[in-house]
Amino acid sequence: MNASEFKQQLLPLNAKLYQVARLLLGNDNDASDVVQDVYLKLWKQRDKLSDVDNMQAYCMAVVRNMCLDRKRAAHLDVVEQPPDELQLAGGEEPTQVIERKQTAQLIKRCIAQLPAQQQQVVRMREFGGCTMREIEQATGLSAVNARVMLSRARKSLRNQLQSILKL
Repeated sequence: MNASEFKQQLLPLNAKLYQVARLLLGNDNDASDVVQDVYLKLWKQRDKLSDVDNMQAYCMAVVRNMCLDRKRAAHLDVVEQPPDELQLAGGEEPTQVIERKQTAQLIKRCIAQLPAQQQQVVRMREFGGCTMREIEQATGLSAVNARVMLSRARKSLRNQLQSILKL
């Protein structure tokens, strides 16, 4: 693979790779570093990339593995935070802004009580906007397992919120 083929095939994946790295690491700077390291690694093995059938899936797996390696090396816990504020329509009153922030904090606390894999799947799907296929590629879960994880996480969140809010 020459430089122009590399640019043509791999650079369009940059935003998705960054998004997955950001969700897995919970930090913009670390995510940027990982994506840069991924491109460096891919460039070094560019001669072998012609054997890859699904370049996006391969790159997602490389990102996932590098993120996990970085976490292990730094002895970090899984700290994947959703955005501080949930995105709602503009033109809000100050009381609505406060209520939205309180709701976001409540949801963050509920998500933090989920098992690690469920947290990861929920954050990727709900806060990262990842497709189920991207979640499968990034986590290494099968299609069925990813959907089951998401379903169980949503059910658990619903139950937690109902018990807190006494609905």
